[in-house]
Amino acid sequence: MSSSIITSLTPNQVNDELNKMQAFIKKEAEEKAREIKLKANQEYEIEKTNLVRQETSNIDLNYEKNLKKVSLEKQIMKSTIDNKVRLKVLNKRNDSLNDIFEETQKQLRTKISKDKKMYKDMLHKLILESALRLLENNVIVQVKETDVSLVDNEDFLNKVAQEYKETTNGKDIKITVSKKFLNAELIGGVVVKDSLEKIELDNTVDERLKLLHEEALPAIRLEMFGISQARKFFD
Repeated sequence: MSSSIITSLTPNQVNDELNKMQAFIKKEAEEKAREIKLKANQEYEIEKTNLVRQETSNIDLNYEKNLKKVSLEKQIMKSTIDNKVRLKVLNKRNDSLNDIFEETQKQLRTKISKDKKMYKDMLHKLILESALRLLENNVIVQVKETDVSLVDNEDFLNKVAQEYKETTNGKDIKITVSKKFLNAELIGGVVVKDSLEKIELDNTVDERLKLLHEEALPAIRLEMFGISQARKFFD
């Protein structure tokens, strides 16, 4: 039946039908092409947006990481510089304090070498103080070789023993000057021992200066430099 219809069409009618079909196909193809293009554009925009968002996120993340890294490095650098400056200041302060005590040692050494009367009286008091701390019947006194002539004589030792007796309500004491001498580099003073040399008291000028250094250092530091900003507690 279809064949009879087609064959019954004139050539012009056939061309018209073909043109219509061609136009329909072309229209469909164009619409399809538009749909494909529209869809492609939409997918492109979506993908582009996703990529932009992802890259932006990566940039932000890297920026934050780098910012934190730079901030941390800056803090470390600042802390390092602060510590170096603080250490330098502390070293300078300690040097100043050490200079004070070194100067004191020099002055004492000079005074002792020049004023023998003062130094002899000092040795008297150092021996007496040591004897009163030991409370032994017999004590041995060590001094520098250069100081032997000041202490190893009957008059000097009797005076120390007499003062000891008066202070202890009549207790006698025998004081012997040792033949073993103290280091010649010391400023002066005495080391006093019991008769068995088991107990020893270092009462040299050097040892007393050392103790004074330890005890007076905080007060001297406060007087010279004021209250430390880093200090939170006080005695």
